[in-house]
Amino acid sequence: MAGMEMRALRKSYGGLEVLHDIDLTIDDGEFVVLVGPSGCGKSTLLRMIAGLEPITGGEFRIGGRRMNEVPPRDRDIAMVFQSYALYPHMSVGRNMGFSMEIRRRPAAERAGPVAAAARTLGLDRLLERFPKALSGGQRQRVAMGRAIVRDPQAFLFDEPLSNLDAALRVEMRLEIARLHQRLGTTTVYVTHDQVEAMTLADRIVVMNGGVIQQVGNPLELYDRPANRFVAQFIGSPTMNLLDLVADADGLRLGNGVRLLGPAPAAQLGIRPEHLAVVAPADGEITAQALVIERLGSDTNVFTEAEGIGPLLARVHGNVDLRPGDRLGLRLIRERIHLFDAAGRRLPPMH
Repeated sequence: MAGMEMRALRKSYGGLEVLHDIDLTIDDGEFVVLVGPSGCGKSTLLRMIAGLEPITGGEFRIGGRRMNEVPPRDRDIAMVFQSYALYPHMSVGRNMGFSMEIRRRPAAERAGPVAAAARTLGLDRLLERFPKALSGGQRQRVAMGRAIVRDPQAFLFDEPLSNLDAALRVEMRLEIARLHQRLGTTTVYVTHDQVEAMTLADRIVVMNGGVIQQVGNPLELYDRPANRFVAQFIGSPTMNLLDLVADADGLRLGNGVRLLGPAPAAQLGIRPEHLAVVAPADGEITAQALVIERLGSDTNVFTEAEGIGPLLARVHGNVDLRPGDRLGLRLIRERIHLFDAAGRRLPPMH
């Protein structure tokens, strides 16, 4: 196992620069997740770590050794893609041990690591089966087992769960978390799914437009986003954003409610669970319920707020509301986020 260091890492295609001065340190044994919208550069960065994309500028090191010019086969890294890429004519056992086979390791020497990886992943009874006889989750386990058998310095995962249905994604997410707890191998994981990021990562790297927006542990990003982009990307449902108006008396919402806060604040952010649903007379904001989503453990209340516009509130459990009902909303003041006109996070309200 080994840590990784990226210093001013850049990637260009001709005159188009897609990654800009990436500075990131990944500790030995750490699970780091790269997230961001399509086209943000997260998969390109992962492929540069693997050696599948040449580095345009800057420096990349694994365990202190410069890797810029080192070919993929010599980096001692195992990669798991969203496509399982299993050999259909080979059994599970042979698929898992094929990297050792092509290195001409004897069959007896391959058997031990394959059996150990199969036990770790619950595949020990499936070693003689062929890929066509496996479920999607089992095939993904085989792909992971193939990586484990190599005993690499680091694992790289490129959206490995995107081809699975919702139930299998949850199952495999738990499998990957348990696998990391057992092996403790440095892991870099790419996903566009922020739920995967929040549940798997020691640290999350949020990217947009080829630039790192923020690096931190999941709760740090959720509670203290560095800017408006991170605030809206992390969290489901997404954060509400309310425009602010500054005048001689301070800041106010579109419906006239006064707030204390720094003068440059242009928008207020509030997560749906930090909007309390109350009787119309008890709220700072009067709204009309448009859609009620009853999820069992929680209820999402989509509203149109007077003087403000659409707002989403999330209530734990059920709520006695129907579309068309009037209701009040109250801001939980200590959970408010403020942003300037450029989207940068400002100090909290006094």
